[in-house]
Amino acid sequence: MTDRFEEMRVFAAVVEAGGFTAAAGRLGMSKAAVSRHVAELEERLGVRLLHRTTRRLSSTAEGELFHARCRELLDRLEEAEAELGSGNSTAQGVVRANVPLSFGLLHLAPLWPRLLERHPGLELDITLSDRVADLVDEGYDLAVRIGQLSASSLVSRPLASTRLVACAAPAYLAAHGAPARPAELARHAVIGYSLFAAGDTWSFSGPGGEEAVKVQPRMRANNGDTCRAAALAGQGIILQPSFMVGADLAEGALVEVMPGWRSIALGIHAVYPSP
Repeated sequence: MTDRFEEMRVFAAVVEAGGFTAAAGRLGMSKAAVSRHVAELEERLGVRLLHRTTRRLSSTAEGELFHARCRELLDRLEEAEAELGSGNSTAQGVVRANVPLSFGLLHLAPLWPRLLERHPGLELDITLSDRVADLVDEGYDLAVRIGQLSASSLVSRPLASTRLVACAAPAYLAAHGAPARPAELARHAVIGYSLFAAGDTWSFSGPGGEEAVKVQPRMRANNGDTCRAAALAGQGIILQPSFMVGADLAEGALVEVMPGWRSIALGIHAVYPSP
């Protein structure tokens, strides 16, 4: 699995150092390794992030936007790690964490070994589940939650944000056409996420203002990867977070429908009980 946070760390270093050689020195890597990371990142995203000349290196418009997002995520990751180890140069003991399944696999799994390496006295007990756990009753020290947080006594720290994207495979759109506005989704096959707080009501904002539609899923699943797999197989339209379908969209395996209409944005937070 691609270590996306490592790719972001290397790309950010290249932009901030002004070149591959200087970034390699900062990161303790070879120039070839740095160049390879950036090339693989551009290939995976399907966009050019950097202008390269013999004299200078500069970011493309896409690169500037991506760098801003990378820096935001990396800064928040460093803050979260610092808070975990605050008061001790090395964290000690067992940390029980509850994280969403797909987000945990895609974005957190590569980070756990680095956390253990940094804190040899730390033990991790990680539960991957899309169910919202009761941290106090179930004995969790930390959870990652995606969405609107309800009022509670938990302490929350923002990590990142994502947005829900309506998308489908090119094969499905070729066979059934693409909806032009949310109301048309009612006539399409959709793959529903059964844990979605709004149920089968999908909401968007666009040229006509706010619009919500009651969809009729031909399939439901309580896991986003299962919904994504069905969409990739051409079985219908999904509404899933950009952190999950971003690579598919960049590669063309999925296509965003109604790009002029945006669905809701969701916060990604670390939450933990008050001290």
